[in-house]
Amino acid sequence: MTGAQAPAASRPGDLRTRVRRPRLRASFVLLAIGLHLVALLAAAAVFWPVYQSAEFVVLALVTVAVGGVVAVAGAVLRLSSFGVLVLTVAAYLLLGVPLAVPSQALWGVVPTLGGLGQLVTGTALAWKQLVTITLPVGSYESLLVPVFVLLLLASVVGLTTALRSRRAELAALGPVVVWLAGIVLGPVEAFFPVVSGLTVLVVSVAWVVWWRLRRRRLAVEALEGGAAGARSHGHGSVAGRAVAGTVVTLVVAGAAAAGAVAVVPPTAERTVARTVVVQPFDPRDVVSPLTRFRVYEQDPTVDETLFEVEGLAPGQLLRLATLDTYDGVAYTVGSDEVTSESGSFDRVPSVFDQSGVSGRQTTLAVTVDGYSGVWLPTVGKFESIDFGGATATDRRDAFFYNDTSGTAAVVGGLEEGDRYRLEAVLPDQPAEGELEGLTPGSARVPSPRAVPDELTDAVQEAVEGVQGPGARLQAVLDLLAEEGYISHGVGADEPISLSGHGSARIAQLFTDPVMVGDAEQYATAAALMADELGFPSRVVMGFVPDADELADATGPVPVRGGDVTAWIEVDTAQAGWVALDPVPAERPIPEDVVQDPSEVSRPESVVQPPPQEPQVRDDQTPPQSEQEDPDTVPAWLAVLLVVVRVIGWTALVTGVVAAPFLAVVAVKLRRRRARRRAPDTVRRITGGWREFEDAVVDHGIETPRSGTRSEVAQAVGGARPAVLARVADRAVFAPTPPPAEDADRVWAAVAEMRRSLDADLTRWQRAKAAVSLRSLRGYHGGTRPER
Repeated sequence: MTGAQAPAASRPGDLRTRVRRPRLRASFVLLAIGLHLVALLAAAAVFWPVYQSAEFVVLALVTVAVGGVVAVAGAVLRLSSFGVLVLTVAAYLLLGVPLAVPSQALWGVVPTLGGLGQLVTGTALAWKQLVTITLPVGSYESLLVPVFVLLLLASVVGLTTALRSRRAELAALGPVVVWLAGIVLGPVEAFFPVVSGLTVLVVSVAWVVWWRLRRRRLAVEALEGGAAGARSHGHGSVAGRAVAGTVVTLVVAGAAAAGAVAVVPPTAERTVARTVVVQPFDPRDVVSPLTRFRVYEQDPTVDETLFEVEGLAPGQLLRLATLDTYDGVAYTVGSDEVTSESGSFDRVPSVFDQSGVSGRQTTLAVTVDGYSGVWLPTVGKFESIDFGGATATDRRDAFFYNDTSGTAAVVGGLEEGDRYRLEAVLPDQPAEGELEGLTPGSARVPSPRAVPDELTDAVQEAVEGVQGPGARLQAVLDLLAEEGYISHGVGADEPISLSGHGSARIAQLFTDPVMVGDAEQYATAAALMADELGFPSRVVMGFVPDADELADATGPVPVRGGDVTAWIEVDTAQAGWVALDPVPAERPIPEDVVQDPSEVSRPESVVQPPPQEPQVRDDQTPPQSEQEDPDTVPAWLAVLLVVVRVIGWTALVTGVVAAPFLAVVAVKLRRRRARRRAPDTVRRITGGWREFEDAVVDHGIETPRSGTRSEVAQAVGGARPAVLARVADRAVFAPTPPPAEDADRVWAAVAEMRRSLDADLTRWQRAKAAVSLRSLRGYHGGTRPER
């Protein structure tokens, strides 16, 4: 490779003399690209558990390759930092939509305005969305944008550093940053941590060692005048020892790390971003739906159509919410003191992988009528959901799901007119008569508190002489079925039946002369009894439409308030979660049920809790069948809102793109102000010279490395730079300080010469100089070391 050529001839007074830089060797470029891309791809593999899709693989390969092309083009064409930035932004805008937001790309390759909007907003917001959504996410919405930005920046910055910086070892930081980001944004369970970590470590160390050895070889060649025999002066042996030592170190370190993990495995799950971030939806902030059970049995809700459902089979349960935490007051999803797996709700991608669930596929179409609330009715194990209507986008963004319980929620609540189509898997359930052969499973649920002694005594009496956990569970369910009677206590002709399912109400269920209640009490009692027998259990509230109506239907079937029910699910070792109906069949209540009106009053919608427990407030209002129509928005206001939205998006995109350039200009303005306002005259004069020298560098004019002011002025050319250099030298080395007026004249001259630098340039060239980073690097010119 040849050295730098002599400066080209310049006209007198020309301030833009330039120097050619040496070219890059093809072998060096190919080797650097190969090592860096291998490191980046190895680091990107950590993101596989996050996406698990073909789109991610394509994105990683294409982005890393394009980033390498941009970096090589910048090095070969000797582009400034601004030029490389422009190429990077162009690649970001052209490839971002088809790679990171493929659903918004026309024909899969052409960016659309909507896709560009999601790309820009995803660059700022998708990071948080990625840690509040269930994994894997595939190519859902704009969630591929974070890894796209990471890989593009890491490949461009890393290879640019390798090909154009004197500290090329720093390029190894790019893959390390990508690898760490994959861990932070990834799941709690590590993805081949030893393999991925050692791969990144080996490639990074190899990169650093290669650069160290190369720098030493270049130094030896320089001392020998570039002779080909420079390697004979010990370089080969040094390289061999360095490589051998590095290999031994890596082998020992890798073996020690693998051995340590095998001997002392981690005792807890690792902490990542999704384990510490505050989830957008916390079910503990919502009143338990079971406390409002009787509301659905009262007029007018009992006969009101809440939903219209299509695709529900006769007898199939429509789940509203799953509750697994009992505190003696109510069944809830977690509490202030207790958390549960069922209490963690996440946003979900468009498709949720349920390939491991054994069951049959089902499709459910639901239209909301009189229902309002955050809980979204589902069946089985959720796979995908497609919202329809005018609120589809808002409902999609506010949709959250918990796969442990199969419960879904919409932040802000559903309202009349909402509709959705649900794809799900109905898990296989044991046949009737197989319950006795089941044993408790290993699922974790919070232990119930304040369980009444009357219930425990009833369990002991029911299972006396019965062998086997499954048979005992069947025995307590038979107890409820045989001795229990149904009364909602809301009709004038119904026996009084208190609402609520706190400890006192459940104790009364077993102490009254006749066991009277409804699904709210029987489901609670059955879940607590199953827990007494060792079965993890939970209560599910939902609806069961009339079986005959479902069987005869040819279209949507109404689900009314009177279809409300509750059942339990118990975890078994053989079949997982099994749904059981503990509610007795409706039959006449014996006449000997005597209720003393002085002792029992008409029930409230929520039972009063024991004195020692805080009261659960029901702040929700009953579902309303009539909705007030919003006022029609005037046409002029609708047009204005559209214009404001377009202007807002345009301003956002412009601001994001312009932010780095504005930051560079702001830093230079602050630097200039600090120099001009220096406390003494000498520093103001030297600051003026440094301001001029920085302007020269930003305009692409080469200056001698470590040159004096006179040498820099000579390289620039013209009389005025030479005069300015002499004034600055005199101010520094004169025995007496210069007058303050000299500083003012220096800064006036600097302003003039800065304008002369821009005199013959185009607006584009002046803009490039204004945002150039060369003067901010602390390195002013001279040819780069030969590569």
